[in-house]
Amino acid sequence: MVAKRRGGKLQRRSRDSRMTAGMYAARRTPMSFRTASIALALLAVAAGNVLGGSDAIIPPRVIISVHDQKLMILANGQKLAVYPVSTSKFGIGDHWGSMSTPLGWLQVAQKIGDHAVPGQVIRNRRYTGEVLPPNAPGRDPIVSRIIWLRGLEKSNANAFNRCIYIHGTPEEKLIGKPASYGCVRMRTSDVIAIYNQIELGALVEIIPDALPKIAPAKPNTDQRILASGLKSAPETRKKVSALASPQLRHGA
Repeated sequence: MVAKRRGGKLQRRSRDSRMTAGMYAARRTPMSFRTASIALALLAVAAGNVLGGSDAIIPPRVIISVHDQKLMILANGQKLAVYPVSTSKFGIGDHWGSMSTPLGWLQVAQKIGDHAVPGQVIRNRRYTGEVLPPNAPGRDPIVSRIIWLRGLEKSNANAFNRCIYIHGTPEEKLIGKPASYGCVRMRTSDVIAIYNQIELGALVEIIPDALPKIAPAKPNTDQRILASGLKSAPETRKKVSALASPQLRHGA
């Protein structure tokens, strides 16, 4: 556990992040921009769908249910897949030192692990060279992929600096029940799958209730196009991408 003084009080970060205190200096997007980007992103998507006709594709987004301990990925208003996850065993919230999972609208700020092999240990957002099998005894590092989230609301404004990730874990036996220290944990195969489906700037909504009932994608739907993020709707893609913060980038 790493401690830091903030406002005269001792604060602690999410243990899942395995970050040093010196790495909290990440720039923060103004809250007004973050809040506005939610409405703008959805508006741009809707506009693109109307203007682009039936060929316009709504970009992928993610809904995570704390109640169900599941993650749903949506594209074009259809359910592409549902995966089991593990949110915080300390409950929900975004206070410094709480080690809880924040609720509300967030955005994919960075993606780390493009070239990592399954089970690759990632420490301080760098590959260590070690590769772990699922359920390696006594081991609990971040593995395989990191999807770093930035909060878009006042209620989750600390998420980025708290290093709240969607990431792989070797403790796959605990997936499906709250077991993390603030992050959203997934099996290696599952986190790699969604990593390849969502882009920087994609919206992520974490809710306390059950997942909404949404129709699955039709059997003849080309899910590769849906999941790739507006390949057949470049104008809508351009509008949505413009909403992302200048700092958004792939990690090492």
